[in-house]
Amino acid sequence: MGADGKKEGLCVDAPPRKRVLILGGGFAGMYAALHLERQLGKRDDVEVTLVSRDNFFLFTPMLHEVAASDLNATAIVISLRKLLPRMTFVEGDVSGLDLEAKRVRVAHGGLDGHSHTLEYDYLVLAMGSETNFFGKPGPRDYTLTMKTLGDAMLLRNCLVDRLEEADADCVTTGARNAIVTFVVVGGGFAGVETAGAINDFIHGALPFYPNIQPANVRVMLVHGGKEVLPELGEDLGAYARKKLIEHGVEVRTGVHVRDVTEAGVELPDGTVVPTKTVVWTAGVTPPSLLCTLPGEKERGRLKVNERMEVPGFPGVWALGDCASVPDVTNGGKPCPPTAQHALRQGVTVARNVSAALKGQPGKPFRYRMLGQLATIGQRSGVARILGLKFSGTFAWVLWRTVYLFKLPKLETKVRVAMGWTLDLFFRKDVVQVIGPRELDQLTLPALPLNSRQQVRQVQALHPRTQH
Repeated sequence: MGADGKKEGLCVDAPPRKRVLILGGGFAGMYAALHLERQLGKRDDVEVTLVSRDNFFLFTPMLHEVAASDLNATAIVISLRKLLPRMTFVEGDVSGLDLEAKRVRVAHGGLDGHSHTLEYDYLVLAMGSETNFFGKPGPRDYTLTMKTLGDAMLLRNCLVDRLEEADADCVTTGARNAIVTFVVVGGGFAGVETAGAINDFIHGALPFYPNIQPANVRVMLVHGGKEVLPELGEDLGAYARKKLIEHGVEVRTGVHVRDVTEAGVELPDGTVVPTKTVVWTAGVTPPSLLCTLPGEKERGRLKVNERMEVPGFPGVWALGDCASVPDVTNGGKPCPPTAQHALRQGVTVARNVSAALKGQPGKPFRYRMLGQLATIGQRSGVARILGLKFSGTFAWVLWRTVYLFKLPKLETKVRVAMGWTLDLFFRKDVVQVIGPRELDQLTLPALPLNSRQQVRQVQALHPRTQH
C-alpha cells in the first residue's frame, strides 16, 4: 500500500510478440498472409510481416492479356497494402537467409541499395520461381520472358515497336519479314497463351500499318515435347496445336532450340529463324537462394513433409514453386507448380502457423486438382474440368468466367470485366508506352536488379538503343 492507502502500480513486462515472417507475395505467400491476417489480425501478441519484391499481388494467369492489349496493366494487380491493411509489409529482395540463427536479410532502397536484417520465430518460404535459361547466355541476353508485369508490358511495347519499324517505307521486304517474325519458345500454358495473344494482337493491329501485309507476319511456337500443353493430355494438346495452326501460328513440336543470338533463333538442324523478338517460356527453376539453404532438395526445390514443414527446422514452412510438396492424394508425388495448388497451400500453411502458435500440430495439405484451362487465341480455348474435356469458344468463355471469379477483391473483378467488355467493341490499342528515347535515358545502375535485367532485355531487342 502507498501512503495514501492505494495499491502501488506494478510494472509487469509483457511477453515478447511472436514474429511470423512470410517471404514472397505471389499466390502462395499472399494467400498465406491473407488468411493469417483473418485469423491473427486482432491479436497483439503476434506480428506478421510479408516481404515481397513488388508492393502488389499479380494475377499471373492474365499476363498474356496485358501483352495483347486486351487488359490494362493495372487491371490484374492490387496493392498488397490494400489487401492486407493490418499486416506489416516490407518491399525488397531477400538477399540472405540463415535458418539456424532465424534471420533474413532484405535488400531494398533503390540508389543506396541498403539491406535490413529481420528476425523471426516462424518462417513461411513462398519465394516462387525464376525463368530457367538452362545455363545458356543467348536466351538470357536476347529474349523476353513472361513472369512479371514488367515482362508483359515490355513485350507489348516491343510488339508495337516492331510494327512501327516494319511499316517504314525504307525497309526492304526481307528485312520487314524478319522484323515481324515472332518466336515463342516453350509449349506449356504460358507459351501457348502468349503465342496466341501475340498472333491476335499483331493481326488486330495490321489495319493501322498499311505497309505490312499478313503474309509478312510470322508467329512461331517452338516446343521440345511431343505435343503442346502436355498437362492437358495429348488429345487436347493436339487440338490446341491444330487450332493454333488454323489461326496462323506456326507450331514446331519435338524441337529444342539450340541457341538464340542477335540474328535469330538457331534450331537443332543449324537453320536460323531471322527474328528480333523471342519470348522464352521454356521452363522455370527455383530461386538461386535456395541452393544456399540446408535441407534436402528435389530438382532444386526444398523438400517438405505433407504439412509443408521443412525437416530439421521447426517453425519453418515452404510452399508454392520453391517447395516440393508431397501430394497425399496422388501417392506422395510432388504437387505440380500451379496457381490453384499454391493458393490452397497458402491457406493450409496459415492454419498450420495458427496451430503452431497454440502449440498444436498442423494438418497435411490435401487437394485434388479440379481442372486446367488455357486460351489459344481468337476466342478459343481448351479445358479439362473434373475429367471432362472442353474446347473452342465454350472453353474460352469458361476460362474467362473461372478466372474472373478467382480474382481477389471486387474492384479487380470490375476492372477486368470492363476491360474485356471494351475489348469486344474496340480495336487493339497500339500506343507505344516506352520508346527508344526513354530507354536511352534510363541509367541502369540506378535501377533495382530485376528492372536492370528487363531494360537489358529490351535493349538487346533494340540494337539502336544499346549503350
